[in-house]
Amino acid sequence: MSIKMPLPDQAVLDRRTAIVAALRAIVPGEGVIDSAAEMLPYESDGLTAYRQPPMVVVLPDTTEQVSQVLRYCHENNIKVVPRGAGTSLSGGALPLADGVLLGMGKFKRIRDIDFNNRTVITEPGVTNLAISQAVAHEGFYYAPDPSSQIACTIGGNIGENSGGVHCLKYGMTTNNVLGCEIVLMNGEILRIGSKAPEQAGYDLMGIITGSEGLLGVVTEVTVRILKKPETARALMIGFPVVESSGECVAKVIGSGIIPGGMEIMDKPAIHAAEAFVHAGYPLDVEALLIVELDGPKVEVDELIDRVEAIAKECGSTTCQISNSEQERLLFWSGRKAAFPAVGRISPDYLCMDGTIPRGKLPQALARIRELSEKYGLGVANVFHAGDGNLHPLILYDANKPGEMDKAEAFGADILRACVEFGGVLTGEHGVGVEKRDLMPDMFSDIDLAQQMRLKCAFDPQGLLNPGKVFPVLHRCAELGRVHVHGGKLAFPDLPRF
Repeated sequence: MSIKMPLPDQAVLDRRTAIVAALRAIVPGEGVIDSAAEMLPYESDGLTAYRQPPMVVVLPDTTEQVSQVLRYCHENNIKVVPRGAGTSLSGGALPLADGVLLGMGKFKRIRDIDFNNRTVITEPGVTNLAISQAVAHEGFYYAPDPSSQIACTIGGNIGENSGGVHCLKYGMTTNNVLGCEIVLMNGEILRIGSKAPEQAGYDLMGIITGSEGLLGVVTEVTVRILKKPETARALMIGFPVVESSGECVAKVIGSGIIPGGMEIMDKPAIHAAEAFVHAGYPLDVEALLIVELDGPKVEVDELIDRVEAIAKECGSTTCQISNSEQERLLFWSGRKAAFPAVGRISPDYLCMDGTIPRGKLPQALARIRELSEKYGLGVANVFHAGDGNLHPLILYDANKPGEMDKAEAFGADILRACVEFGGVLTGEHGVGVEKRDLMPDMFSDIDLAQQMRLKCAFDPQGLLNPGKVFPVLHRCAELGRVHVHGGKLAFPDLPRF
């Protein structure tokens, strides 16, 4: 049975026609997409359970074009959703039916490589992996390495404060970005930070990083690059009980060892990854812990012996140590491919993202198992175990009535458990629309109002990526407006609660 959708009235159609014409004047050629068929690839990001075609897509390729687009939308009260590569897993780039989708995919040039200062200046559409590839010939690399690094862009990494398997030792995006150029909703262009490792004044880079596209649009990024370590080797350790792997993680860190990376995969994830990439994972264990150690060779050799001994104390049954760079990369290949691998064993899955204190890993794993039984849905677990960042993949079939709702409820309970254990709702995927309604489980009304005041400082009209992060929006006038001008914040007297 076909359902006839109501047609938009003439005033709405006329407004859209005017917006498309104005955007084409700013971004000529193929820079504006307005046909329904051509806009389909933009209807969702990596959280494909939620879909919404945008009103129109605009693809600028210069900072000045971004500024003009935002200024026009600001003056005409038009909502804007920024988008990078669309790999966000929290719905951060979900379009709006009455909003412009601002795609930054054409910003894909590396502008400057400075080995003396160990920095790279790049446009936001450059992929995470491409930065490392551009400096590899001199033995450098960019440390944050999300599993989607072959596709995700540095601009999106800033929006979500992305991490990766090596963030335990080398930090998240916020620890590796030194500066950026950002365009505010009113079209004003700001430069924040520089090549210098430290900046005076407010930590505006800390505000921008992880702001999920709510404060401005990044058009240039300065990142820190590092020299590759002399030696890097990995241990692949199997455990008969999942909780034992979590205990091992806590004991390794507690002993004073800071590995380059520590990742846990449980049995469903192990089997899916092995079938996908054939990395040589043991299939008779309940959990696999991958530990990478890097630094001078003599130090790495010593730490390998210490980690292996700790693992045995925690009940490990297998331990394989890489003896070549090829073997080390093979160990990681399965973990890096875990998300697409799980997609081969389930019609659909939700990838969750919460963070807990490392010492709570055994309790968190046990709670996830209990919730799996409660909801009758399978789960494959992959964790950035070193920093307590959990990525349970909840398996379901959207074609079965009610399963999508059960999967969402299951995921919400996992995130509530993370907060209960002393953790947070997100480690690197952001809040977006996925965790928006769970924000009150972590923050009080006063906390959320303060965060919204900061949003108002950059975007007083609330036009930039509205509907994300905050479960309830207030008018800026109700909160006490804070202004941004020339890169400086001006705070008026704020009302008391």
